[in-house]
Amino acid sequence: MTGELEKIEAFIERWRDSGGAERANYQLFLTELAELLDVPKPAPAQESNRHNDYVFERSVAFKHPDGSQTTGFIDLYKRDCFVLEAKQSAKRVSRPDANQLALLPEDAAQVKSGTATRGTRRWDTALLAARRQAEDYAKALPKEHGWPPFLVVVDVGHCIELYADFVRQGKNYAQFPDRRSYRIMLDDLRDDAVRERLRLVWTDPMSLDPARKSAEVTRDIAERLAKVARTVEKRGHAPGKVAEFLMRCLFTMFAEDVELLPAGAFTKLLDGMKDTPDKFKFALEDLWKAMNTGGFAGVIQEVVKRFNGGLFAHPEAIALEPDEIHELWVAARRNWQEVEPAIFGTLLERALDTRERHKLGAHYTPRAYVERLVVPTIIEPLTADWKIAQAEAEQLMREGKPDEARKSVRAFHQQLCQTRVLDPACGTGNFLYVSMELMKRLEGEVLEYLADLGEEQYLLELSGHTVDPHQFLGLEINPRAVQIADLVIWIGFLKWQIRTGGQSAIEEPVLRAFRNIKEQDAVLAYDKRELVRDEQGKPVTRWDGVTFKKHPVTGEDVPDETARIELYTYSNPKPAEWPKADFIVGNPPFIGNKRMRDALGDGYSEALRSAYSDVPGSVDFVMYWWDKAAELVANHASVRFGLITTNSITQTFNRKVIEARTSSKRPFSIIFAIPDHPWVDSQLGAAVRVAMTVGVGEFSDGLVSRVTQEISTGDGEFSTAFLDQTGQVTPDLKAGANIVATARLLSNTGISHQGVILVGEGFRLSQRDVRSLGFDLSP
Repeated sequence: MTGELEKIEAFIERWRDSGGAERANYQLFLTELAELLDVPKPAPAQESNRHNDYVFERSVAFKHPDGSQTTGFIDLYKRDCFVLEAKQSAKRVSRPDANQLALLPEDAAQVKSGTATRGTRRWDTALLAARRQAEDYAKALPKEHGWPPFLVVVDVGHCIELYADFVRQGKNYAQFPDRRSYRIMLDDLRDDAVRERLRLVWTDPMSLDPARKSAEVTRDIAERLAKVARTVEKRGHAPGKVAEFLMRCLFTMFAEDVELLPAGAFTKLLDGMKDTPDKFKFALEDLWKAMNTGGFAGVIQEVVKRFNGGLFAHPEAIALEPDEIHELWVAARRNWQEVEPAIFGTLLERALDTRERHKLGAHYTPRAYVERLVVPTIIEPLTADWKIAQAEAEQLMREGKPDEARKSVRAFHQQLCQTRVLDPACGTGNFLYVSMELMKRLEGEVLEYLADLGEEQYLLELSGHTVDPHQFLGLEINPRAVQIADLVIWIGFLKWQIRTGGQSAIEEPVLRAFRNIKEQDAVLAYDKRELVRDEQGKPVTRWDGVTFKKHPVTGEDVPDETARIELYTYSNPKPAEWPKADFIVGNPPFIGNKRMRDALGDGYSEALRSAYSDVPGSVDFVMYWWDKAAELVANHASVRFGLITTNSITQTFNRKVIEARTSSKRPFSIIFAIPDHPWVDSQLGAAVRVAMTVGVGEFSDGLVSRVTQEISTGDGEFSTAFLDQTGQVTPDLKAGANIVATARLLSNTGISHQGVILVGEGFRLSQRDVRSLGFDLSP
């Protein structure tokens, strides 16, 4: 160990005084860094570029709009790991006066005049330019290489910056792991965790994806909550009350681990209650009452923050048995900072729903799949606006107008903090949480830029103007999912705030009741709903067509008769109203048109088709969301929408909805589409195929990404490769000429016929039937 420490100190001291000679130093610096990290050193470059997967000066071809091509060289490239761009700034020294400058050696004068000096605006601009250069190089890589998960910017002998895109779309490289830690200074290499992070960037970058690291912890917690819920409900407690109680428990566990509560207080309380379960209910209610109002909590002998927000407004606890308290204690001991909100909501919903618990082992929708839609829907346009604001600020700085430059960047930040995102079928908040986290990452870059501009006062007064949960709106018909979605978003927000700003970033009340997740039918509104009753006046019900249970003898899946839905009639049905939002994104229910009556009831299906008379009655359920979102975008009530549908969207009946929008005189275009992509149905826990579409209210070309390769990475996720095509996106989700819009030629009428088409199995004969008719089938 002593030898390793000496090695680290020697490396730091060797490079501390370097500066201003990038081309001379960067290869030596990176080679010695590889030795320090104990990773392989770059290989010699070969004449054939296809073998240059880990080399210095890897050439790439840049194709220009006019058809010309130029060659660039990546400073250091490692396939499937990173593109690295190196700079070397000059050390910051006191500026000599004119007489002293004349006495300096000629080369020193050249260094000071020609190289960005650390800690100056030119240095910040140089690193920003290096990051953009790295992005351009990544874009120019051969298609078969794909996008690397990391961009690395190195100021030789001074710092290393990390930017990650674990979805590997190349559209959202963001500071990794966050604004506070993405820049690694030379002295930071003494930290074991920092060196391990860099080692993994070189050797196994995808293992740094937070969503992958936290999956096991998240699933374990959900399974323990399911076990407690099951035993408590058997004693007669209503499922809704049990769900509310367990959600208060789990948020308290989270609050303890991020030190919003005194460290270890709740875990210690649970540990003590295992031997005195009769006091458990009263102890928790005492703690939660204090958390609701803030102040002294006698049960833990500590002053606690005021949480409020509605979660603790009714701090009712449930008496538990020792074994149940033990399960909560084990869950509390897990590292709640590793819980991934993007999958926690789905697992929590299953854990707390009596009909969903058998699906706890089913795969949840991978985070990468969600980002694949959220990025082109929300982050791409926001990033484009940010680049414009940056360019304007840089120009103002060159013109000697720093105050106006800062004002321009502040204006963009305030716009970002007012941007509203709506998921009109939000479930447990998966899409909303991912949207919020990606917007927080972008906000981190904006705030870092403001810091570089010297906007200290603005950064000290961020309270009230930061990206927060009030901007993320949801509609959901399941009341339990509404509660979970609100909780998931707040957990995600608090985790981000603490990680990037520490405890000082959290103000009281810790939770706020924005009520931005509403329990509401997203597509149908009506004046009155009445139960359908039989001749005896009893409500008529129907099996939901979805929920199964295991037959006790055969073990086969059979209809679960407890999963029956009540049938209703609806008066004055009409399209539902959606809250105003800049972006719409989500994953509406997967119910085919042939299953709608079974799953939703005759009355609802008829009311829906009556309310949307312009939508063909033969479309799948999801197309009502699609049509409504397209209407809002075409009316410019929203900037753009992105929705998941089943891949049957390109089939004739569903396609009519798209054709009506793209052929309208009002501006509308699909600007991004993946026609066929693997997915996981959160309702069925089964693998399905989906399409992704992003629409805007303008006439524009778009991009179609076709999946060309799927490699299973385990846990229901596939690593995918894409072939991109640009052009007008047609209703059948192809780029190019709109073939589906072609019309029949009248001149061909009556001159040909397709012949007899066999429908069904009525005229097919089995081999036994053929033999019974006297035909010999022997060869």
